[in-house]
Amino acid sequence: MMMRIIFLLSLLFALSNASVQDFCVANLKRAETPAGYPCIRPMHVKASDFVFSGLGTPGNTTNIISAAVTPGFVGQFPGLNGLGLSTARLDLAPKGVIPMHTHPGASEVLFVLDGYITAGFVSSANAVYVQTLKPGQVMVFPQGLLHFQINQGKAKAAAFVTFSSANPGLQILDFALFANNLPTDLVVGTTFLDATTVKKLKGVLGGTG
Repeated sequence: MMMRIIFLLSLLFALSNASVQDFCVANLKRAETPAGYPCIRPMHVKASDFVFSGLGTPGNTTNIISAAVTPGFVGQFPGLNGLGLSTARLDLAPKGVIPMHTHPGASEVLFVLDGYITAGFVSSANAVYVQTLKPGQVMVFPQGLLHFQINQGKAKAAAFVTFSSANPGLQILDFALFANNLPTDLVVGTTFLDATTVKKLKGVLGGTG
C-alpha cells in the first residue's frame, strides 16, 4: 500500500513539473485555443521573439475620437503567449478621447509618456476617481470597471498600457448603445435619453434601429 502511495505521489510530481515551462512563444501559424497558441519548439526560439518594436511608432489619430490604440498582444508579440499579459500604446491628439469602456478580463496600468492625460474610473458603488496625469505618472484601472482617458491639453499625448491578461476584452459604452441595431425605443426606455438624441448618436456611430 505504501509503495502505491509513493508511486502516485511521484507520478503527480512528475506531471506537475512536466507542465511547468519558462515560456511558450506562440506559433502563430497554428490555431489559437482557449489556453493560447501552441508553443514554438524551444530550439527555434530567438531573442527577437521576446522583443516588440511596434509601440515605438505613434498611431493615426485622424478619426472620430482623435485617438489611436496600437496593440501589443500575442498576435503582434508572440513572446507574451501564456504569460497572462498584453500591452498597447495610446496616442491622443488635443481633445482626443478613449471613450468610457471596460475590460471584462483584465486590470489595466497606464503610464504617461508625453502630454497630460485626464483619466478616471467609476467603481461599482458609483464612486468616481479622476486624475490629470503628467509624464512619468502611472494610474491603475481595476478589472471590469468603466474608465476613460482624455487629452484636455493643447499638445499631443501618449501613454503605454499593460493588461493583466492576454485577452483583456473590450466594450465601449457608446458603441454598445449606439453603434449597433439595438432599437431606438429600447435605448430610450433603458436610459434617460430622448429618441432624437439616440437617433443622432446612432447616425454618428453608424448604428441602425
